[in-house]
Amino acid sequence: MSAQQHATIVPREQLDFGLDGDIPKYWMDNDPFKTRFFDAMSTLFPQGEKFFITSVREYRDQITDPKLLQEVKDFTRQEAQHSLVHRHYNDRLKKQGIEIDAIEAELQQRFFVDAPKVTTARQRVGITAALEHLTAMMCTTFFERRELLDTSDPRVRAMYAWHAIEEVEHKAVAFDVLTKVAKAGYWSRVMPMITVTFGFPLTVAGIMNHMFKVDGFSLWERTKLWARGLWWFYKPGGLFIPTLGYYLAYYKPGFHPWKLQEMPSYGTWLETFQRTGDAIAAGNALHAAGQ
Repeated sequence: MSAQQHATIVPREQLDFGLDGDIPKYWMDNDPFKTRFFDAMSTLFPQGEKFFITSVREYRDQITDPKLLQEVKDFTRQEAQHSLVHRHYNDRLKKQGIEIDAIEAELQQRFFVDAPKVTTARQRVGITAALEHLTAMMCTTFFERRELLDTSDPRVRAMYAWHAIEEVEHKAVAFDVLTKVAKAGYWSRVMPMITVTFGFPLTVAGIMNHMFKVDGFSLWERTKLWARGLWWFYKPGGLFIPTLGYYLAYYKPGFHPWKLQEMPSYGTWLETFQRTGDAIAAGNALHAAGQ
């Protein structure tokens, strides 16, 4: 896909991922660290997606390009669905003793009370564009490398596959609002990325540590979990090192999200979903198409 030929934003609603079923507690490789990494990210999405929508819509009245205006509307619908589905998923976590309400309250304070006091509208949409880039990067990692999610529960994997597909479809919307409407220059674009590069993983780590405590792991057990998990993250060929080029592309002058090629199996998910209407079957097909 290129800047001229790229995915169309298609809001998909009322999908069934079977999240009320008997999903194992440690649904990814029976591994507490890997599972709780994804679970911690899920706790961020309801308030995070709301922040993304709010940040982009602050510029809605200034958008004169009808194509971008429609993309903002479709972006809003997609993000609203992501929030809804992840709230449903997070209900599972709440039943496990995870303090979902407290996590959401803290994020709501951070995003909608504290942030407006110390940031401008352009900085907020800049943070959104940066986080959308990181999200698209992770989506590429998880579904183009089959071994990463090979032993995960297909229902949760399908939820993240759908989320990944839609992130690919709308990955340029916040960036276009930032650069074309908010008129952000180079430094106004990259400084928020530097901020979220440190802030995002620290937030996820704090939530994961809470989850480990709720799960009953001792300090020594948590230390071992983190040691093994960080090696999984950062070892050569691990979760994140192969994505370094994708991440650094954001810092190039003249960067645009559609200049990056990713998810060649995007069409596989789309074809399977259009043919079957089954989000789990589409998620399985996307996973099977990975390298």
